[in-house]
Amino acid sequence: MNSRLARAVAGAALTVLCAVSVQAKVPEDPTALYTDNLRDLFFGEALFNAHQDNYFDAITGLDTELQQFRLLDDPELDPFSVHFGQAEFAVGDLELSYRMHREAGRAMEQVLRGDVPQPIKNEAAYRLAKIHYHKQQFASALHALELIEGRVPERVRAEEQFLRARVYMQLGRFEEAVALLKELKGVKSLAGFVEYNLGIALLKAGETERGVLELDSLGRNAGSGAAMGALQDKTNLLLGFQLMEAEEYQRARTYFDRVQLSGPFSNQALLGAGWVEANAGRYDRALVPWQLLTQRKSTDAAVQEAMLAVPYAYGKLEVHSTAAVNYGQALDLFGNQVDVLTRSINSIREGKLLEALRRKEASQVKNWVVELRKLPDAPETHYLLDLMASNDYQEFLRNYQDLNDLLERNKDWLQSLDAFDEIIALRRSYYEPILPGLDVQFRQIDARIKMRLEQRQRLAMRIENLLVNRRPELLAKSDETESRLILQQIRDILEYNPSLQSEETEDRIARLEGVLKFRLSREFDDRLTEAYKNLQELDEVIATLQESYQRYVRTRQAATHSYEGYTDQIVGLRAGLNRAQERIDQLMSRQGRMLEQLAISELEERRAQLESYQIKARFALADSYDRANELQERRADARKVEEYQRQVEQMKQAAPQPQEESLPTDNPPELEAPASNGEGADNE
Repeated sequence: MNSRLARAVAGAALTVLCAVSVQAKVPEDPTALYTDNLRDLFFGEALFNAHQDNYFDAITGLDTELQQFRLLDDPELDPFSVHFGQAEFAVGDLELSYRMHREAGRAMEQVLRGDVPQPIKNEAAYRLAKIHYHKQQFASALHALELIEGRVPERVRAEEQFLRARVYMQLGRFEEAVALLKELKGVKSLAGFVEYNLGIALLKAGETERGVLELDSLGRNAGSGAAMGALQDKTNLLLGFQLMEAEEYQRARTYFDRVQLSGPFSNQALLGAGWVEANAGRYDRALVPWQLLTQRKSTDAAVQEAMLAVPYAYGKLEVHSTAAVNYGQALDLFGNQVDVLTRSINSIREGKLLEALRRKEASQVKNWVVELRKLPDAPETHYLLDLMASNDYQEFLRNYQDLNDLLERNKDWLQSLDAFDEIIALRRSYYEPILPGLDVQFRQIDARIKMRLEQRQRLAMRIENLLVNRRPELLAKSDETESRLILQQIRDILEYNPSLQSEETEDRIARLEGVLKFRLSREFDDRLTEAYKNLQELDEVIATLQESYQRYVRTRQAATHSYEGYTDQIVGLRAGLNRAQERIDQLMSRQGRMLEQLAISELEERRAQLESYQIKARFALADSYDRANELQERRADARKVEEYQRQVEQMKQAAPQPQEESLPTDNPPELEAPASNGEGADNE
């Protein structure tokens, strides 16, 4: 690899010299995977594979072409010489795209140490920085960027500045990142992403209000398209949680409301909107987004949290019976999902996840990670969408799929080598005894080809005539033709022996002829179409024969070379492929275990979370029942008091009212004097 990129320096100069000799225009950027003056078809095929993201095929194609070019006696006569320098550098570029970071990194370092033009060095430094950034080696990435002197090529200038800003953010140098990102605002290729990172950098730099304003502008209108819509939702979600932590609930609610209800961040937005209302004490309003969220996919973490949040809100509203019912539903859901997670973990340990990852759909179907959840026999994919969407897991996954692709390719190549052995043996056994008489046999074949061509011409003319003159009997099958001849013979016999004729015989013959004619007439169009198809297939065969005829002279000269000199090469290739196959098996086993362990850890974490939810739901359920019973008892006591008071009032209204007694005006009888005359009283 080092020698390859070392030769790229000379190759770049060779490109210019060869271009002058053939009066060809050289691309302004010799390192780009592009040319406006394609002179070599094999190089064009490699570029086509590169632009189709088939980097492995592009690398192998360019490597093969470069190796063959170096073995030529007069390489300047080969049209590939115009693209030689570009191809040398393009191989390293393709290796970087194929995530061969170690090889590509050594290549870029070799270019940086070489005596090459500064623009090429700058681009090599930029690509080396990308390698370190993807490997999360941010200090090394910054060191590579500092090797850039002057201006990088226009094609990657904006990307280089954006990469530098992200490196600054990772290293905590937010002020410098803010300065770079401000300069990049307005670049169409980075629209939306610059503003998002600028807002984050401002927040990290302590300029909260400016960061919120920047993100607010992006959250209002990020642009058209699914990617920009998702970025806009992500921005609004970030602002919502940021303001909710700052207890600015009214502003946070505005940003949560901006998130689309059908977007990838809608679940988290609904959950956040509910907590904003709950933190503000408006539990009745919090129930609106939370209840909407509980109707969604039950494997989502936000949905599961909402299953606990809904009865919590009902409890705060003193509706404890409804809270108890919802806690019971949450317990049922959590129990089912714990069982699903257990089955998923067991399925992964049985190897079904790796089996699914090795399927062809994994590399052929767009959004295959999402579609994988719909497979009925793949429970291992539950809860893994977020994990599979992460950068680290995607890197492991692509490595595993690339290894699997190499494994399959090696199997095909080994089978091809076996086929080559068989072909060579057949060639040897065929050519050695018959080569002297090959010319005689070929002349015979040539005569047969001419005869077939004449037959084909006659068939074509007959079919053309059938389009004008409809004659179904010409498309009759052999048994139908035989039947028609037999009926004609019977008529001839009857004409020769009139005594054998009868009305019944005539009717039977006429009926058979009618059936035959009806069948031929009914199937005439289908048979004519089939005849055309057969004629086209015959044309393909004839074209093959003519091509064989044209290649005869060259084939005859190279006949002896077709089975000699291959044995040693095949033996060496087979040994190399077998060693590579063993190495790939080991690497796939390690990578597969890593993927399985990551998936199992994720699922076990989610299961532990659900189990903790179960514990909380059980305690909350018991508390809700107690509060509901206590409330019912208080209500029953209140109803009894109300009933007693009502009965007392009714009794008072039904009882008769007593008459009022007048106050006495005279003394009571016992206080009055005894009834006697006045004398007796005086005497006493």
